[in-house]
Amino acid sequence: MAKNVTKSYIDRVKRDNAKKDKKTVQSIENAAADIYKKIGRRGKPMMRFPVRSLSNVSYDKRKGYLEIGRARKERTLTVNTVKGFAQTLRMMGLSRELVRSNDFATKRDVYYQSKNWAEAKFDEQTESDTVMDDIEALFSVDDISREQLRFVPDEHGGAVAGDLVVLDPDLDSGVVERIDCTKFGSGAYSIPSSVEHLSFETKAKFILAIETGGVFQRLQSHKFWKSSNCILVSMAGVPTRSTRRFIRKLSEQAKIPVYAFVDCDPYGISNIYRTLKVGSGNAAHINRFFCVPGASYLGVTPQDIIDYDLPTHPLKDVDVKRAKDALKNDPFFQSKKQWQAALEQLLEMGVRAEQQSLAMWGLNYVIEEYLPAKLKNPKKFLP
Repeated sequence: MAKNVTKSYIDRVKRDNAKKDKKTVQSIENAAADIYKKIGRRGKPMMRFPVRSLSNVSYDKRKGYLEIGRARKERTLTVNTVKGFAQTLRMMGLSRELVRSNDFATKRDVYYQSKNWAEAKFDEQTESDTVMDDIEALFSVDDISREQLRFVPDEHGGAVAGDLVVLDPDLDSGVVERIDCTKFGSGAYSIPSSVEHLSFETKAKFILAIETGGVFQRLQSHKFWKSSNCILVSMAGVPTRSTRRFIRKLSEQAKIPVYAFVDCDPYGISNIYRTLKVGSGNAAHINRFFCVPGASYLGVTPQDIIDYDLPTHPLKDVDVKRAKDALKNDPFFQSKKQWQAALEQLLEMGVRAEQQSLAMWGLNYVIEEYLPAKLKNPKKFLP
């Protein structure tokens, strides 16, 4: 990377970050000022949060993600709500401090930080996590995400292998690290908790997002990314926010498609794949930042169970409920006839199949037969 390009890139990232930080601090201060004014007028301070549930969500085919509706819940300062109100304000203050000091805190950090908040401290981390979610929802109306509030998850992102160079700039030194994802041997590049500063170089034709670590490891160890000219991403179950954001940024910058390869069960379909593509109902206020609308479903499909004569397991009660809920209540599946037919087929068959079930025909059958056959017909992938 040429020095002038590097400097230009670093300067642009710094300007973007400074602009976002200024907006975040201003939004926090505006919210606090509104509460202060209400107290000064002897009114009851109140905050309004978007309702985070599937009942307050719509799916816009044009936008490509589940979007939060207009329903709001109010938190008014009363004798019964004083502790929760104080905790919300203290966490807002912590966020402002983190932005201004260019620092961050994990969910666990925030929980322990609250132990210095006297009566406003949290007794359990579930309480602090809930308040953090509320704060993110509150500021999402200003297009501010939790990462911009400087709260990051404790868990790491997914793993990446293949024809990709990740450009990771050090904003202080101006040095840009070139991370070659073909040079990790039997390992892989680990996606960081924040990916906004990253950019990419690649000649790959597509991204293959994989549910299980076992299948990812097999494809990586046999360098499937090389023979198929692709980038492999391990989602490790429901993909983290940083994994989804990484895939989104990479696919948009490189202008390449994203194909999802998950288990054929209601969880893999309606939780893992749906979250990757359009987001979730509980996080509808930030789906526009983190989902990958251009993703499509390579497999495993209900029809694959028949075509490849795969070994199966019976659907559990929770599987049946999840599939029926998706058909009845999920705006995304309701808008896609192909998915309605696939889920109904799965329910009629009464079985589910894992990615690893393809190993029945040989440990490398997925590499030598299944994926090559599938990749010849991407237009037939489920939407």
